[in-house]
Amino acid sequence: MNTSQINAEIFRNLAALAESEDMLARAAKYLRKLVKEQQQKADSTLMSKEEFFEKLDKAEEEYRQGKYTTLLPGESVADMLKRCGYGI
Repeated sequence: MNTSQINAEIFRNLAALAESEDMLARAAKYLRKLVKEQQQKADSTLMSKEEFFEKLDKAEEEYRQGKYTTLLPGESVADMLKRCGYGI
C-alpha cells in the first residue's frame, strides 16, 4: 500500500466518523499522539520544558561542585569532547 492509498483510507475512515464529534475528537487525539511519537523518534534531543530545566539545574549543581571541563589553550571543541570521552 503506498502513501496516497493510505491517505485515502484514512480520509474514508474519518468521513465515516464525521457525524460524531466525540469520535472525531478521539481520532484527532490519537493522531496527535502518533505525531508526537514520530517527532521524538526523529529527534532524540527533543525534551519537555520540565526535562530541560531539570538538566539545567543538574548542570548548575555540577558546576558549583567543580565538575566541569574547560578548553585547553589551542584546543578545539571537538578535541575537548574527545578528551572527555565523547565519540566524536
